[in-house]
Amino acid sequence: MSTKLEKGAAAPSFTLDDESGAPVSLSDFVGRKVIVYFYPAASTPGCTTQACDFRDNINSLAGSGYQVLGVSKDAPEALRRFKDEQGLNFPLLSDPELTVHQEYGAWGEKNNYGRVVTGTIRSTFVLDEQGVVQLPLYNVKATGHVASLRKKLGLD
Repeated sequence: MSTKLEKGAAAPSFTLDDESGAPVSLSDFVGRKVIVYFYPAASTPGCTTQACDFRDNINSLAGSGYQVLGVSKDAPEALRRFKDEQGLNFPLLSDPELTVHQEYGAWGEKNNYGRVVTGTIRSTFVLDEQGVVQLPLYNVKATGHVASLRKKLGLD
């Protein structure tokens, strides 16, 4: 079982392939604030809602200095289709081995329609320019998440 990250922790570094198969490292964004969010599966209703919410708010987030990175266990090809179908404007990263999910505490037991299952825990992490966790959020809701996040970040 993975351990949850807390505010003030150094974000675990990673290098994952994006939707085109190109490697993307967290260290690529040193000096920028980063929002890393974990979602269960590309092209599913809740994940589409959440991704489109980030897409629709990307200009204001970027204008406030934030880079958004979405992470799932999907293969790059599935991520590319998802990105193209939804017009997503931020990188989607593939973590099929679930290594990064586990390092961030975004993989484990969760309640799914009354049953306990093991899977991706919908989570979001706001990192500062040095890669320190400023806001760890677990079990977030897909709908309304970005509005809630913007409020927590003082962007509204």
